[in-house]
Amino acid sequence: MNSALPSPRSSPDAAPASVDAAPASVDAAPASADAALALRYADELGWATGGSAPLRLLTGIAFDVLELPAEAGRAVLRRGVRTGPVLLSGARMGLLVAAGGADELPGLLDWLEWGSLALDLTAAGAGGRITAPPLPGAPGGSPGAAAWLRPPEPRRAPGPALPALAGFGSGTGDAPDLVRLVDAAATECHRVRLSRARSGRTTRESADQPLAFS
Repeated sequence: MNSALPSPRSSPDAAPASVDAAPASVDAAPASADAALALRYADELGWATGGSAPLRLLTGIAFDVLELPAEAGRAVLRRGVRTGPVLLSGARMGLLVAAGGADELPGLLDWLEWGSLALDLTAAGAGGRITAPPLPGAPGGSPGAAAWLRPPEPRRAPGPALPALAGFGSGTGDAPDLVRLVDAAATECHRVRLSRARSGRTTRESADQPLAFS
């Protein structure tokens, strides 16, 4: 393993509150249920949304998302690695990280010596969007729809930042560490890949509802 951590290519420290200056919603006006959900995301979290049926969360503004098979994601959660909010959509899981984290993923995988393997680990950053799960206290969606496994906290509530590269070696003990999260995710994706190869399954399952990138 290389001794030097790759330098950040973007500003990964952006907290959810940094989206205050961005529009709360874009694209066509959503239906009433989506409009209510979009309003809650804007008021409680300061997150930008867009579209309707389903409503989407815009990535690359307040947060980015690491996307991996749900089987690997559950294994990451069992490891006790500190994460930010976590959502599930079909056979895919999304781990929210600080804005800019998507840009760091390729370099981190190379630095952690995972870069030569075809891992089913991707990221949504600037220009991406993911299905917006219902927030706690709201009516749930249809079976198989996106849902929060670890819901986000209101922006006015104190708490650690989203996983970021800046957390590595910072000594603050506060921000979750993007490096450890990526390493755990890559490890579990590799284990799932080997398990599927032994059982004759394909590397990537087809999800009823893909997590991101519409």
